[in-house]
Amino acid sequence: MLEGIDPLLTGELLLHLDRMGHSDSVVVADAHFPAWALGARVVDLPGTTTPEVVAAICSVLPLDDAPALDLMESADATVLDVQRELMAAAGTAEHSTGFVERFAYYGIAKSAYLMVRTGETRKYGNALLRKGVVGHRSA
Repeated sequence: MLEGIDPLLTGELLLHLDRMGHSDSVVVADAHFPAWALGARVVDLPGTTTPEVVAAICSVLPLDDAPALDLMESADATVLDVQRELMAAAGTAEHSTGFVERFAYYGIAKSAYLMVRTGETRKYGNALLRKGVVGHRSA
């Protein structure tokens, strides 16, 4: 256990997040998402929800601004409660979040550096986060 690190961030997950470069993406997927079929690197966190994992990841990963977050658009294009929770966890707003049609979302998710599959059972509880630039510290 590390001090100051969210306990959901396992050593394996931190390793992959650290290896990501600027604009690389991580998909935080619900339990229905075909993560193992689409992803080259998958971390399973079965006892979690997607908003919990997004909040934990955002505690150590700066987000890009082009856009920082993409969500899978619901079948009727309404914004669902789980999606509002994902935006809040990522610190984004509806106007700055991308909503991507389901099959197009699978396409962009396939190129993600990492997929984190959660135990989230609410439909459309998927988030794609893009890594920004880590700030420079003065000596």
